[in-house]
Amino acid sequence: MKFTAAGDMLIQRRIPSDYEGFTEVKQYIEKGDARFFNLETTIGEGEFFANQYCGGSYLMAVPAVLDDAKRFGFNMLSFANNHSMDFSHEGLMSTKKAVDEAGFPNAGAGANLDEAAAPAYLDTKNGRVALISVVSTMMNGAAMAGRQSRRFKGRPGVNGLRIDEHVEVTPSQFEVLNEIIEQSNINAEYNIVRAEGYLPPVQEGSAVLKDRIFKVGDETKYVVHPNQVDTDRVLKAIYEAQMQADYILVSVHSHELSGNSKENPADFLCEFSHKCIDAGAHAVIGHGPHLIRPIEIYKKRPIFYSLGDFVIHNECIPCAPYEMYESQSLTDDATMRELFYSRSKGYTRGLMRDRRMLESFVPYFEMEDGELKYLELMPIELNFDKKGTWKMGDPRFSNKHGIIERLAEMSEKFGTNITVNEKGFGIVEIR
Repeated sequence: MKFTAAGDMLIQRRIPSDYEGFTEVKQYIEKGDARFFNLETTIGEGEFFANQYCGGSYLMAVPAVLDDAKRFGFNMLSFANNHSMDFSHEGLMSTKKAVDEAGFPNAGAGANLDEAAAPAYLDTKNGRVALISVVSTMMNGAAMAGRQSRRFKGRPGVNGLRIDEHVEVTPSQFEVLNEIIEQSNINAEYNIVRAEGYLPPVQEGSAVLKDRIFKVGDETKYVVHPNQVDTDRVLKAIYEAQMQADYILVSVHSHELSGNSKENPADFLCEFSHKCIDAGAHAVIGHGPHLIRPIEIYKKRPIFYSLGDFVIHNECIPCAPYEMYESQSLTDDATMRELFYSRSKGYTRGLMRDRRMLESFVPYFEMEDGELKYLELMPIELNFDKKGTWKMGDPRFSNKHGIIERLAEMSEKFGTNITVNEKGFGIVEIR
């Protein structure tokens, strides 16, 4: 069984099929039987009201961009990400309808939680592939889909992976923290609600500052784990897919990090990915932070902590809801050029100013009897050096930017050895 995958396709305009570099990327993607990408936009014609919150920008593209995705050769996708609810429930369901009608098996979002959590299936000549998709970076908790009951419809949304988190502090810090909480009365309302039985009691050795939990420990650190309820839901989907498919892919959209670098995947993401492989998934495909993250080979199965961007048109949004103007202290009398000029501080900051956000890779891998046999990486760049944002953001092969070398360096701590062949492609050692 052969696979190719790409990260985020943040597409906001049509992509010509004859641009320089298109054919080489297309032919590489088409080497896979299953060919996955993450669609990071909603699909519509501007007919829906904007949500109060968005994933950073309000993203909406016309349905025809799905034809562009097909021309690249993709045949399955997820659109579960922090932009899924940019235009509320109607925008999400419009996107779902569009990708269904375009013939893409898709997972991770739907009319209710059971639909969003269910595996999607792709039949190929060499076998059947299941796709399960989850997102940890949501605009807020309201983006998560809800289950149906016997009397009420479910709520449209995404298959969310919430994060259980707390901060460990030293005993002396814990003493000071309790003193601050007590003297400031910052928890007064929470204490009343807790006494009325609507919040759980505070556990021994813990302090709660509003909704933030602190625990006594040997050192000061931030501790994160994947939420058990959400993890169990994904593991159940993996269990179901084992009966229906030869191979199982798990897609994870996650911006969260560990330490102080975007390149470092969060601890909960590593834990969650291992649990998915342990349960029977054959690969975990990560995306979200708009740059590449390490590769780990775990139990002879690949974990891509982030494939980065495949397409990024972050400043090609033709129009915006009022809230986006308001965030820059502008009114909607301003042009989009003025809006992006303000947000980027005169085009000196943001995703489109950081070369790392426009450098990525496309993996091609072969599996046999459930084990990874071969893994190759095509480095791509998205025209960072072009002047004019409308010229930036479309992928082409590049062996001149040290992309694979940078990936190899960050993957070393996961025990992954990556070399560069004579053509500039990365080759992952399979032990």
